[in-house]
Amino acid sequence: MRLHQVTAAAAAALALSLATTACGSDGDSDAEDAGRKITIGIKYDQPGIGLKTPDGKYTGFDVDVATYVAKQLGYKPEDIEWKEAKSADRETLLQRGDVDFIAASYSINPERMKKVDFAGPYLLAHQDVLVRADDKSITKPADLNDKRLCSVTGSTSAQNVKTKLAPKAQLQEYGGYSECLTGLENKVIDALTTDDSILAGYAAQPEHRGKFRLGGFKLSNENYGIGVQKGSELKAEINAALQKMVADGSWEKAVKKNFGPAGYQNEPAPKIGVVVS
Repeated sequence: MRLHQVTAAAAAALALSLATTACGSDGDSDAEDAGRKITIGIKYDQPGIGLKTPDGKYTGFDVDVATYVAKQLGYKPEDIEWKEAKSADRETLLQRGDVDFIAASYSINPERMKKVDFAGPYLLAHQDVLVRADDKSITKPADLNDKRLCSVTGSTSAQNVKTKLAPKAQLQEYGGYSECLTGLENKVIDALTTDDSILAGYAAQPEHRGKFRLGGFKLSNENYGIGVQKGSELKAEINAALQKMVADGSWEKAVKKNFGPAGYQNEPAPKIGVVVS
């Protein structure tokens, strides 16, 4: 009889404990759902693409695309935690799980596809040059011969021009595109080369409008994709979000907003899964 009483009491206590735990678990789950966050990698230093402004805001085409995609995944803008994704760090950030996805002028290529997966592409950019608006001496790639051509240290863009198109170009390598732009404005250099989207982003800034023009040379194809971890289910969800962004006009609106002031002649929205070589 005594053993029965103890067992019954223990059973009652256990039932109460389980009920309490279950209630607490539901509450915790609701709290977690309400506080869900998504971490997205972007560039912090590319106006028109991905820029962290002095007041702590984030602007640019990649930011607009990432925000739209996050919304389709169920996240509000305030649920997004932005993380700087420098070019050299992108694969590592994804492989370590430091970010959920990366939208950072991230060109799809075979070498990168060995390490990460890509949704998209969502923009087809081209290597181009930026020159002063009043400079009529550069109208084709060959005109870069004997000109002072600038790009950032370690960039392949300027080397491509020098080795393939204008072997007599005087290559100048600076620490950042902003320095090249200052040199271009001050006539220390004659042309700046990198992706046309990046160039357009700089030229579209209020303080630069009307000072520069794009060459429109289309020296290469750069298929921007959204990077995710290898095998991630997010790839399919992001692709669906990108298709919706194009269909409802939000993609075109973001292009015009971020690049339009520079006279950027963008390509039509790429088809998902089609990489232009």
